[in-house]
Amino acid sequence: MKNQPNAHPAILAPAGNRDSFLAALSAGADAVYCGLKNFSARMEAKNFTVPELTRLAELAHRRGSKVFVALNTVVKPEDLRAAGQIISQLQHQVRADALIIQDLAMTELARQAGFSGELHLSTLANVSFPAALKLIKKMLGVDRVVLPRELNIDEIKAMAAACPAGLALEVFIHGALCFCVSGRCYWSSYMGGRSGLRGRCVQPCRRVYRQAAVKERSFACQDLSLDVLVRVLSKVPQIRTWKIEGRKKGPHYVYYTVRAYRMLRDEGSDPRMKKAAIELLSQALGRSTTHYHFLPQRPQNPVNTERQTGSGLFVGKIRGSSKRTFIQPRQALFKGDLLRIGYEDARGHHLYRLKQAVPAKGRFYLPPKLASSAPAGTPVFLTDRREPALQDKIDHLEKQLGDIATLPRGSASFQPKLSRAVPPRRHQRVTFLTVYRRPTVPGRRKNVGLWLNSESLPTAVTQSVAATWWWLPPVIWPEEEKQLSSAITRLISRGAHIFVLNAPWQLALFVPDKRLTFWAGPFCNIANPLAIDQLKSLGFDGAIASPELGADSYQKLATQSCLPLGIVVSGSWPLGISRIAPTNFKASLPFSSPREEQAWFVRHGSMFWLFPNWGIDLNAHTASLEKMGFRLFVQLVEPLPKKVKIKKRPGLWNWKLGLQ
Repeated sequence: MKNQPNAHPAILAPAGNRDSFLAALSAGADAVYCGLKNFSARMEAKNFTVPELTRLAELAHRRGSKVFVALNTVVKPEDLRAAGQIISQLQHQVRADALIIQDLAMTELARQAGFSGELHLSTLANVSFPAALKLIKKMLGVDRVVLPRELNIDEIKAMAAACPAGLALEVFIHGALCFCVSGRCYWSSYMGGRSGLRGRCVQPCRRVYRQAAVKERSFACQDLSLDVLVRVLSKVPQIRTWKIEGRKKGPHYVYYTVRAYRMLRDEGSDPRMKKAAIELLSQALGRSTTHYHFLPQRPQNPVNTERQTGSGLFVGKIRGSSKRTFIQPRQALFKGDLLRIGYEDARGHHLYRLKQAVPAKGRFYLPPKLASSAPAGTPVFLTDRREPALQDKIDHLEKQLGDIATLPRGSASFQPKLSRAVPPRRHQRVTFLTVYRRPTVPGRRKNVGLWLNSESLPTAVTQSVAATWWWLPPVIWPEEEKQLSSAITRLISRGAHIFVLNAPWQLALFVPDKRLTFWAGPFCNIANPLAIDQLKSLGFDGAIASPELGADSYQKLATQSCLPLGIVVSGSWPLGISRIAPTNFKASLPFSSPREEQAWFVRHGSMFWLFPNWGIDLNAHTASLEKMGFRLFVQLVEPLPKKVKIKKRPGLWNWKLGLQ
């Protein structure tokens, strides 16, 4: 079936708690997406239990809205059974309309659990170039792909033009932006063991960093808001859904953004309605906003250090002395408004719910206990509001919800079926591979890898092409696809045959050829044996495990894998990869965190890579890893800027902590 004209794209609303879910329905959302207590990429939201979501989904279905459930985290080996049980419950009790997934294992788990709804590939899966779409539809059978936020409208149109029949696209139109590309950020995990790919990001990018005399929030992004530009997307038939980010937001935000975008979608040609919609968005309690990259002729860097980027609507700063500390808000505040005093990462920040109304420019004096920890100049943000009209709407739906009986939970019995593990032969060769950014000096150096990008291609003639392991970049944008595909063809014609792909869909850049060897690279975030089963079915010959895992997970993965395994044991691993440069910071110079942890950034091709000044170092554990069954040990060599000094410290990452 060919894609039909898309005159009425669905508006997809976020819900991190029950009131936000009911607010989305009250506003007329066509679909609501939410998460459970596990396997959700927004674990900091309150999220839902299965019985609670069962009743909410029934209410949504009665009102003609769909329910999508996010199971979009990386899955560890020990998680497979529990994830399958949840999918079974979502099928038989919640009757979810779709699952939003990231991990390759989830497509197979959904099949084994008998899930009959749609499968939507999350933006965390990083489907960023057109040729990937046909392969994804053919090999994985998903129904929808959520596109990266970094794409501009021309790139979105290029993706749409390549979209095969039966596959739909989803685009973010409003909400928070991350500094790093989704699925390519390890900052929180590397610094403290709390992985963004597991929904536990502590948002280190929003902290204050220092480089020489500059001390700013140089990585903290404004919110995305396409506002009136959103109607351009209506002319792209393959885009079936406009997605609003915000599962950690309150019901006020959800209601206002959904109402605004419904007005822009349905009545956006009326100047009065456009003005009214913009006014609603300005009162949605979000950060200051940006169009980001949407307009290619006028791209905007979302990092603006002159604007407040705390979560919520900035209403003013603390004034006065420690004894008489007060807020003089820019706009009227209502009784029950929830204020956040200070940034979330700042020491002594507080949440405070107002017990009285405060007029615009009026004074509200802080209670003494709060005043003592909030010095003058501390910013104040309005993060949630429960105006009576919205509360009445929520209460009305709450009564309807009370009439819906909770289905018995039952005991879902599920055991994942895996391909038979192939233990390494005792004398199977062990390879120590060193991966360089630029071609090495001519010679007979063995077991060399080389990143395939604009830096390596012009001088790749100095490299022994046939013996080299060619590493594809972690992100490929639409305009880079043709050049990279041509480079691959030239390399193969000269004898290249070993390629490391850093997204499974990069297979789409190759013509089928049995002489080629494909390894899934570490940026594929492979963490469980069922995902490796999927890689094998796609045609991969080996897999480099996610570097975020702990020792126990590596052990389990090795004993259950049907493909040879590799691991990054040393070298520079990025905190994250971004399409934008940090504001007011210079490349190749160190910058420091509030805890004096140092890092630097450098541009490679079209992307900015952020590195800490210490690397991974699992060399002391290579013997135990070899005993587990790992056969490829990778060292990543990153050229070190002159003014950056590597600090000597343990580079174990999550080896002892485990992936949280």
